[in-house]
Amino acid sequence: MSEMLLPDDIAQLAAKVVEANTASGRKVVLAESCTGGLVSGALTEIPGSSSVLDRGFVTYSNEAKMEMLDVPSDIIETFGAVSIACVWAMAQGALKHSGADVAVAISGVAGPGGGTATKPVGTVVFARAIRDSEDEPEGELKRFGDVGRAEIRRQATLCALELLLP
Repeated sequence: MSEMLLPDDIAQLAAKVVEANTASGRKVVLAESCTGGLVSGALTEIPGSSSVLDRGFVTYSNEAKMEMLDVPSDIIETFGAVSIACVWAMAQGALKHSGADVAVAISGVAGPGGGTATKPVGTVVFARAIRDSEDEPEGELKRFGDVGRAEIRRQATLCALELLLP
């Protein structure tokens, strides 16, 4: 691969995501918190990504999640921003505010601070929602461990890219 901004493993997976979604005619949208746009950035490294990536929302603050993605404040108050309930709402809000067929949302504790006993540093939650699906959005909680901010964000980016594969 020619010179890439992001690590090879991320660039290769992003290329797979662009290729697979182009082939199936799917558009994707991202709602990112702890990854700060890395997943969207990874996709835009790939030529042809404009046929796949509709848009990305970087909703780092709780206010942004509520304003841009219509995440209800009671979800954040009850479950917190790093919760399956929150990323489900983020994914559904991203679909609602885009022309995409599939949304992936990510929220987590990248550290070094901010962890709690129930949500230690390295806790990241993901959700995928598919437009017009009768199914509940899929949610997943991963504990990467306190392996450093960059590594947590790298692993979260890889997981989110995997979720974008058809």
